[in-house]
Amino acid sequence: MHVVEVQNLESLKWTRMSEKNQLLEEMQEVFTPRKPLDLTYFLYVLASIIFVGLLLFPKIYVQQQIYFKSRDIAKLQSEYEMLKEENKLIKSSVESIRFKNQILDTIF
Repeated sequence: MHVVEVQNLESLKWTRMSEKNQLLEEMQEVFTPRKPLDLTYFLYVLASIIFVGLLLFPKIYVQQQIYFKSRDIAKLQSEYEMLKEENKLIKSSVESIRFKNQILDTIF
């Protein structure tokens, strides 16, 4: 029995040591200073930003164009409605002038 207990203690000790070593390795990863960013990383980030910009630029451009065209359409539509109302007023004015003219022609 004593030999089994010694073996269990040895395995427990070995397990604790491996856990300590693992913890020390993780602590070293956290506390060691990171290496400075190099040129390739900077170029990779720059290329990624340019790629995303190239993908999004057409969408933004088209949305802007749609917005401006819809503004122009709304302006033209309001002008069209105003001109229709003005046309109605002019037609009624012309009709009243014709009526007056017909009455005056019949009197003289």
